[in-house]
Amino acid sequence: MFALAACGNSEKTEGSSSGGGAESDGIQEITIKISHVVAENTPKHQGALKMKEVIEEESGGKIKVQVYPNSSLFGDKDEYQNLVADNVQFILPDMSKLVGNDPGFNIPAMPFLFETDEAANAFWDGEKGKEIFQRLEKDGVLGQAMWPNGAKHMTNDKKPITKPEDLKGMKIRTQGGQLLEALYDELGAGSASIPFGELYTALQQGTVDGQENTFSNIESKKFDEVQKYMTIMGHTRVDYALLTNTKFWDSLNEETKAVVQKGVDEGTKLARESAKQLNDDALAKLKENGQVEINELSDAEIEAFKKALAPVYDEYAEVIGKDIIEDAESK
Repeated sequence: MFALAACGNSEKTEGSSSGGGAESDGIQEITIKISHVVAENTPKHQGALKMKEVIEEESGGKIKVQVYPNSSLFGDKDEYQNLVADNVQFILPDMSKLVGNDPGFNIPAMPFLFETDEAANAFWDGEKGKEIFQRLEKDGVLGQAMWPNGAKHMTNDKKPITKPEDLKGMKIRTQGGQLLEALYDELGAGSASIPFGELYTALQQGTVDGQENTFSNIESKKFDEVQKYMTIMGHTRVDYALLTNTKFWDSLNEETKAVVQKGVDEGTKLARESAKQLNDDALAKLKENGQVEINELSDAEIEAFKKALAPVYDEYAEVIGKDIIEDAESK
């Protein structure tokens, strides 16, 4: 069971992921770093703090967990390679940042694929979601879990969006990526990738006509101050991948690994609960503010969008894999 133990270094090394090596028994004395790029008042950070709490408590303080929010350790552009190098032991990138590593991470951008957060969670917890995570092992990376931000909805400063034709001629800010570009191109709209921190000003100055985001992002960044209309669509999603690396994971003995896994499981549970609550609260606040006209697409209107986006859907179903898409649709 503990065959890896012979390869480990039995000395404790402060500030290192694999400090204790894979000792034959007992919880190892190690330090784990968790890095992410968003603020402290987010489900992602709350989930990371829960991981810290559980791991440190279950290990009796033998394992120290350091959480680095706001890109204070590594940012979007360099966190993945530093994970591979074991300079950090857990990261939580937006899945859109991973499409170059595997096209399966286009799943959150597939239009109208999931009707609920629960369906998205079930997919990533299931066989096909795990299969996509496993494809990162070629890089020395292990996918642990999906942490949601939630479904995205659209705001704009031109007119209410109730049918595909309403988007013709508009310019919409997206996270970037070929799938989202193709989606808006099919609807006759332009798309632009603008850093999130610059988006409020871009909307205010009319650099773009609108944007797509979760309720929590729309409300917390006060986009309703510079947009007139919001359409509740749920057409695409923002989801994160909790990733670790094989060098770190293989350095753990079974007892230590069980403690870390419990932290992962409890952190995932809290992050998912927090995301749903945050989005529910944000929508209520947007309604209370009364600064943006809100309309929700009916089932018939959603079907019209699905029909308009069928060519994009079919193209990327081939790229991602029809078996994977069929599994996601069944959730």
